Amino acid sequence: MVDSTLTIDEFTELILPWMNYIYRNALRMTRNEMDADDLTQDTFLRAWRFFYQFEKGTNMKAWLSKISKNLFINSYRRQEREPEKVGVDKAEIEGELLNKETPEVEFLNDIFDDEVSLALKALPDYYCRAIILSDLWGYTYKETAKILECPVGTVMSRLHRGRKLLRDLLAGYARSYGYNL
Repeated sequence: MVDSTLTIDEFTELILPWMNYIYRNALRMTRNEMDADDLTQDTFLRAWRFFYQFEKGTNMKAWLSKISKNLFINSYRRQEREPEKVGVDKAEIEGELLNKETPEVEFLNDIFDDEVSLALKALPDYYCRAIILSDLWGYTYKETAKILECPVGTVMSRLHRGRKLLRDLLAGYARSYGYNL
């Protein structure tokens, strides 16, 4: 356990190296800059609140990532139960914000080639979430089903169809790199 008399400056020094990593993962999960900012902030607030439970010498990156993923999953479940009603004004504002290229979006685009980023964004949300949880985060089918609150068979079909859509969307791109599909 960590000393409970840790100051905010000491805490900041410990987590500072992981701030960009947590933000990039939050952006990948939420696919929205404002939500990624909120998720990142909530992650570090939760980490500060429960820092007394962090065991010194363990992996800070893994601990922060787990907090971030759990917060995202809880938020997703809450949204599924209470769908947000979006007005025209909010949709227009979000559309304008999404069209602006910020350093964070440019960085995300650097991680994946433009073709891959566009293909992921083109997928229906339910396919994309299943792919992110299973393929990027490494959750099992059963864990993904629990998170998405749907049967395992639904997860399997979403992954199959989502991957097929990605394969179709990226076929030309793959051929340009010498892969035959």
